[in-house]
Amino acid sequence: MTPNRPVRILGLDPGLRRTGWGVVTIDGARLGHVAHGVIKPDESADFAIRLLTLFEGICEVIATHSPDEAAVEETFVNSNASSTLKLGHARAACLIAPARAGLPVAEYAATVVKKAVVGTGAADKAQVSFMIRRLLPTAGETTADAADALAVAIAHAHARRARVLRGAA
Repeated sequence: MTPNRPVRILGLDPGLRRTGWGVVTIDGARLGHVAHGVIKPDESADFAIRLLTLFEGICEVIATHSPDEAAVEETFVNSNASSTLKLGHARAACLIAPARAGLPVAEYAATVVKKAVVGTGAADKAQVSFMIRRLLPTAGETTADAADALAVAIAHAHARRARVLRGAA
């Protein structure tokens, strides 16, 4: 990262069926949209191949968009232990790919992400998508997964800025 260049942040919203990704820039208080998308492994593929598809897709996003930092949404635990474990595997791919690329990786709870973008940790997906369109108008329409990933990146940008203001960066 060179001085005077905006910091690029990769946000990831893990999922075994769809992993959302979004890249934003932060330059002082200015937030900018770079790119976003969704990685969709073949649902009929073996579990290991689906995880490999996620990992390689994230590596490709990193190679294409050269982020400086990454942020990943934490997994929520639900009543289905098998689903939670599978989501944890997808999340691992989201943590390992940027770490392998040498990026610092931060993690944020969904409530923290929603509060950073909407103002309340209890926001629903429609509210998050609405605010992403307002905060990043050049992003255009996004899927819920990509909007969530952009929200993770924005939450990291806010947390990063708060650390800089406190002098802890």
